[in-house]
Amino acid sequence: MTIKLISIGKTDNKQLKALIEDYIKRLGYYINFNLEIIPDIKNSKNLSETQQKQKEGALILNKVSTSDALILLDENGKQYDSVAFSIYLQKHMNSGIKQLVFVIGGPYGFSEDVYKQANGKLSLSKMTFSHQMIRLFFIEQLYRGFTILKNEPYHHQ
Repeated sequence: MTIKLISIGKTDNKQLKALIEDYIKRLGYYINFNLEIIPDIKNSKNLSETQQKQKEGALILNKVSTSDALILLDENGKQYDSVAFSIYLQKHMNSGIKQLVFVIGGPYGFSEDVYKQANGKLSLSKMTFSHQMIRLFFIEQLYRGFTILKNEPYHHQ
């Protein structure tokens, strides 16, 4: 199985970029992982929230196959602790899907078309974080999940 994280907009903070790259490198030991960045929509100031979500949604759906399991990182999604998230990952790996795709949407969330195609929603917290921080937090949790599955000492309980 491959895990892909799709995100809108670049990370411009060098320290965050370095941490994200570090965890991506660590993840490579456990699974094939890809981070795909969709550039910010140009001239978004001239668009309504709905129009921006629709444009971003079309770009997101172009990067997803119908055979992928599509999970949206959404504030209204299901929350897991790290151990439960590792079990969630294991269930997906056992299901036989080829690619598990997680998506971090733009500043206004997802279009209705993206919600319709999604197989689930996941929330990292009830708090609001920048999209750049969510990338780091999510990739770290993926790494933590795999260390839990392998009984490695990274996670303490």
